[in-house]
Amino acid sequence: MLSLVVRNGDKLKSITAVIDTGFTGVGVLSLPIATIRELELSSSYRDRATLGDGSEVLFDSYDGMVIWGGQY
Repeated sequence: MLSLVVRNGDKLKSITAVIDTGFTGVGVLSLPIATIRELELSSSYRDRATLGDGSEVLFDSYDGMVIWGGQY
């Protein structure tokens, strides 16, 4: 598990994340909708993903910044 900070402007939220070692995509962090709302993240687009069982789902993508180990 890792400790991260998610940022939107002057709003910051510390979270604990788990790395999905089976994930083959790039740069995706899943957040609870409560965190998305708390940080007032802006929705940028909808996308499709294929889950481990082969099924496909639609998801909303939001803009924000992740701070990990003091780096943006």
